[in-house]
Amino acid sequence: MPLQIYIAGQFYDKENAKISVYDHGLLYGDGVFEGMRSYSGKVFRMKEHMDRLYESAKAICLNIPISKEQMEADVNKTLQINSLKDAYIRLMVTRGSGSLGLDPNRTSNPQVIIIADSITLYPEEHYLKGLKIITASTIRNHPAALSPRIKSLNYLNNIMAKIEGLQAGCIEALMLNIQGEVAECTGDNIFIMKNGELLTPPKDAGILDGITRNAILDLARSHGIPAMERTLTRHDLFVADECFLTGSAAEVIPVVSIDGRPIADGEVGTTTKKLMSAFKTMVHQ
Repeated sequence: MPLQIYIAGQFYDKENAKISVYDHGLLYGDGVFEGMRSYSGKVFRMKEHMDRLYESAKAICLNIPISKEQMEADVNKTLQINSLKDAYIRLMVTRGSGSLGLDPNRTSNPQVIIIADSITLYPEEHYLKGLKIITASTIRNHPAALSPRIKSLNYLNNIMAKIEGLQAGCIEALMLNIQGEVAECTGDNIFIMKNGELLTPPKDAGILDGITRNAILDLARSHGIPAMERTLTRHDLFVADECFLTGSAAEVIPVVSIDGRPIADGEVGTTTKKLMSAFKTMVHQ
């Protein structure tokens, strides 16, 4: 059976899943989304994802046409109809079809789209041996221009930094904020271990408030690892004892080199391994 895509309450074969070319999501990146994971048929931290989705929509004055409860039910139905247990779910809400102008008041029928499929973001070897990343010259959008806490369909800022990483032979890249502080990577949050403490940039550093990021903070504290938000610079990363990234698609993945400088002699750290294992246990509970 072909993959079934949910659009506005109906299911369509992947090849026939279409929206209007006049949709503001396509024309202007005008919409919001969530990337979620399901394990053994259960969506990981569904409530947190839904809260973030609806807050993002509210922040851009986008009225989602269905309730959170209905959205959760539709996500689960999309998994079931595609017979998926362990999957990646992309949930999108666009402004809807409008005109070629910017005026959102001329749009109608916001589109809710749910795609559930399998995903392998990084090769398995990178989870075993770690990633090498570089710092992109593309900085994070200024938070006064567009709040980084809005998970919008416009990801060009991240894509430009991603291109820099790929051109340098790296599949992920670090992004700094307007102050030159560490923010996050193109698709993942970043953590370091230093002197027994787990550190990650605060929300006001211009990051997306990651669901997996918060899960790791909870996990670390439950395992007796001091964990806190702290303003970080590239220097902090260069002298870190360990480094890793988190994200719904990436889960937890170690970093062993930044800008050609090895982290902890280029080896995956013991605390990173511990948290990777604990996260796998958590998501399958």
